[in-house]
Amino acid sequence: MGSLLDVPGIRVGHAQRVGDGWLTGVTAVVLPPGSAGGVDVRGGGPGTTETDALDPSTLVQTVDAVALCGGSAYGLAAATGVQLWLESQGQGHPVMGGVVPIVPGAVIFDLGRGGDFSARPDTAMGFAAAAAAVGFAAADDAGLRGCVGAGTGAVLGRMQYKGGVGMASVRVPGGPVPGPPGMPEVSLPEGIVVGALAVVNAAGLPVFPGAQATAVAEEAGAAAEVRPGGPGGPGGGGAGGGLNTTLVVVGTNAALTPAECQRLATASHAGLARALDPSHTLVDGDTVFAVSTREIAADRSSDQARVSLMMAVQIAAAEATRDAILDGVLAATPVTTPFGSWDPYPTP
Repeated sequence: MGSLLDVPGIRVGHAQRVGDGWLTGVTAVVLPPGSAGGVDVRGGGPGTTETDALDPSTLVQTVDAVALCGGSAYGLAAATGVQLWLESQGQGHPVMGGVVPIVPGAVIFDLGRGGDFSARPDTAMGFAAAAAAVGFAAADDAGLRGCVGAGTGAVLGRMQYKGGVGMASVRVPGGPVPGPPGMPEVSLPEGIVVGALAVVNAAGLPVFPGAQATAVAEEAGAAAEVRPGGPGGPGGGGAGGGLNTTLVVVGTNAALTPAECQRLATASHAGLARALDPSHTLVDGDTVFAVSTREIAADRSSDQARVSLMMAVQIAAAEATRDAILDGVLAATPVTTPFGSWDPYPTP
């Protein structure tokens, strides 16, 4: 299965609060200096911050961290906490007098699920999540999955089942790759890995291998009436069903440009659609961030070489995204609060 931490240099940290009306948290994905990033927002009700900073045409071509937060639009304040922690470490875009860390973020709707609508992530929780970030050598995979961080208050299937945080990775085989007919082979470098982290708070239900997508869709459609309001924006009414979002961070050590990271994020949505039925609905804020640590350079001497690299990484990213989402479903544990009770999805 693997994890996002299989990409060297990427670190993940969680902060959460449970009890006394709380059921929410923040996940910080901290990147090595000089990383590139992109984003693709496909859901109809997103809540995001600083996504414009990832546009390939902008001044700053690097990203320092990604903040995934509970709390709907209120939770975007936690991204500032991640930014402040990075500043304390001296990481960010250098400007006169200091640095400005580039920290895009996105939120899920979990307001009120702990019993108190006003219990939501803030700057301090974002700072704590970033400060808790660990890399592969220090990571306890079990402690980074399940009902932690931004997945603390996550649910799925229109409020039927408990959601959570999942991770996965795919290693891209190095060596020769066949070219088009009549064209020479292209050789991919050894050591490329693509990892993903997902926060599963979806309106749809998971599609495990061998399951019938039609049956899953019918089950999801019969689960509950869709209520108005989006997951991230202020239009979401109460803490009821129909307030959802799946957030994903895909990372790779293949050296990609910001434009290529954006295209990688787009390809990763295929994995989201394979894992959840339905996906990208009006009541989901489905958002994928893609980042590159730029560690492993590949042959770019021809268009064929560049395309072969991107194809290989995009295919791996879609697979890692699907696996991370299903891992988040499997890692969820039962939760009971004054608002309600949720058990994990009954997996096959």
